[in-house]
Amino acid sequence: MTYDFNDAQPQMMPQGEVIPDGTFAKIRMTIRPGGTNGSAPMDAGLLKASADSDAKMLDCEFTVVEGRFVRRKFWQNFTVSGGKLDDKGQSKGWNISKASFRAMVDSALGLNPKDMSEAAKAKRVIQGLKQLDGIVFVARIMVEPPSDPKFRARNKLANVVLPGEPQFDAVMRGEEVEPDPVDAKPQKSASGTVAQNAPAWAADAAPAPSSSAGAQQPGGASWTQQPPAAAPPQASPQPAANGPAWLNG
Repeated sequence: MTYDFNDAQPQMMPQGEVIPDGTFAKIRMTIRPGGTNGSAPMDAGLLKASADSDAKMLDCEFTVVEGRFVRRKFWQNFTVSGGKLDDKGQSKGWNISKASFRAMVDSALGLNPKDMSEAAKAKRVIQGLKQLDGIVFVARIMVEPPSDPKFRARNKLANVVLPGEPQFDAVMRGEEVEPDPVDAKPQKSASGTVAQNAPAWAADAAPAPSSSAGAQQPGGASWTQQPPAAAPPQASPQPAANGPAWLNG
């Protein structure tokens, strides 16, 4: 008997080792239910309640799906409601998260972010946040230093890479792209602790379109097929009855 190691997968980095700052990669977002209901029926039990405010969040796990850091994971919360309000009485955290979710959709479906045709707008309509579960897009990953030396640095989403950006096409071709370090400082709250609700990519969201490689999620959207990057305008498109508009391509 012999053991052939030629087809073995590359060894994984040590547990806790961060992905280098500014790395570009294709990643999948998985939502980890937190037991708190969202606004849509399909979002029952989907959100996580903050321990120190009225904020409700999506607890998301990101997994690199291709390339040098394949299978590596990192985690991040996205505020959906509550928290600090702007001068219009709207949740600041939700406005930030909403912009990032739109970028993820554009990146996953290959939509030009400037395309505001009725067909493109219909693809950005979902029936619940649950339908973002399993979405795959191109991202730039950052390293957030710890605020306390007892803790390790951690990875976070720096920004989504949108169509038209040179890194997007290269990542989609499976090429290794030179990192673009962020060197961001850890965000601190008034109490001096690292803020959990404000995503670090807030000031620098630059999404990019990508083919989707996620699995079908229960009650959610299939991200396994990429519609055309610029679908022709349609007259009064309506969201699909059993899923988001992009399911129909």
